[in-house]
Amino acid sequence: MIRRNIPNALTCGNLLCGCVGVVEAFHNNLLLSCALIGVALIFDFLDGFLARLLKVSSAIGKDLDSLADMVTFGLLPSIIVYQLLMQSIPDLFGIWKAYPAFIMAIFSAIRLAKFNNDPRQTDSFIGVPTPANAMLVASLPFIVHFEGDFWKEIIINTNNLLILVVVMSYLLVMEVPLIALKFKNFGWKGNEARFILIALTLVLLVTLKILAVPAILIIYILLSVAANIRKKSI
Repeated sequence: MIRRNIPNALTCGNLLCGCVGVVEAFHNNLLLSCALIGVALIFDFLDGFLARLLKVSSAIGKDLDSLADMVTFGLLPSIIVYQLLMQSIPDLFGIWKAYPAFIMAIFSAIRLAKFNNDPRQTDSFIGVPTPANAMLVASLPFIVHFEGDFWKEIIINTNNLLILVVVMSYLLVMEVPLIALKFKNFGWKGNEARFILIALTLVLLVTLKILAVPAILIIYILLSVAANIRKKSI
């Protein structure tokens, strides 16, 4: 019984991070909220990994995972963007401009529902995964805090943030296969894009630090598109 519920306990850890992160985001403790997204990503990886390792995958576990992801990687990133938008709005009469942040939460819900019911997503993702979107959003307050006024002016900008919401909402549900780091074997053939992505991720993290996160997402999408083109040409 305990063995069967280990993955679900980790999923609940993901959900707890999301719940606490929501509270902290509304208290404007954005760095803590973003750090909790990072902790939740670890829980999210481990619950699926252990479910496969222990051979205790279940329909309940799958649904619980999506519900937790909706809070942590759907709602929480939208609240973080909402708070960033509020910082960018000069007066109270413009606060309505912050509400579009929750469009991202809506499209995250659609993304998760599609994932649970789309048989094409066993070896690849269709659209950007919600954890990847959450990781991008979580990087923004850290960039603002640690990378100086130049990046702060770019990020704490109403128009730029609204564009981000629209673009990422589209990318969450776009009908384009993206790389999933699911290795059937560890040979080079068939895993070229995965190994290149991992290598570039490590290099960018070492050289750019927190600024690497947006760059990694762009490279992830471009590599996926290139892999699709190559696959069709074979």
